[in-house]
Amino acid sequence: LVARLPEPAFRLPREKPPPRPRPPTRWEQFARLKGIRRRKRTSLVWDEQAKEWRRRWGYRRAGGDPARAWLAEVPEGADPEEDQFARLRREKRERVARNELNRLRNLARAHRAGTAVPAAPLHPTGHQSREELGRVARVARVSTASLGRFQPRLPKEPAEPPSRSGGRKRRFEPLLGNLAAERSRQLELLRDMGSKKPVLDITRAVNKQLRQEEAEAAAAKGKKQSQRGKRGRRQ
Repeated sequence: LVARLPEPAFRLPREKPPPRPRPPTRWEQFARLKGIRRRKRTSLVWDEQAKEWRRRWGYRRAGGDPARAWLAEVPEGADPEEDQFARLRREKRERVARNELNRLRNLARAHRAGTAVPAAPLHPTGHQSREELGRVARVARVSTASLGRFQPRLPKEPAEPPSRSGGRKRRFEPLLGNLAAERSRQLELLRDMGSKKPVLDITRAVNKQLRQEEAEAAAAKGKKQSQRGKRGRRQ
């Protein structure tokens, strides 16, 4: 006779009792009583003006462009005969050009190539002139910053003259070159390290310490005199 026994199993006893079910909150009880179900909002909605499905939030959202609105409010103190829809479209173009200007400036600063356009002071209203915004738009069209090549000026624009106060650049020794000069520098360094004469100028260091102590003493003395004067005025 052959008998197949079940696989041995060992049940480990539980240290703590199983957790109790969480009681429903007041809102869950109210929703269950009223039959309210949680529904997920879709990201696309129907735009009645554009007659197409558009995003609920973000760029090109449904009903988000004020220039496409059928009603435009006339600001207080504005000309009632002015076309408000044209004003909204013009402000949008200026805002887009200003954002492009900031993008080009940030890109030029990141590449250490200078600003794309010379920084011009903004008007009190926060808007730049139409000439400046037009120039920014032309530079943005000519520039190839998205391809990794930045062109800070227009093709026929004259180049800026170099600054006269050019800084001095550090010169580094070549990695491969004169071995005799490198050997002499190393020997001189070893000679200074092995000599008994200290590398530090003790006289200069002592004079510097004395000047610092005199300055601190003068500052403390002036502070005490000012405190005495204040006490005399209080009396």
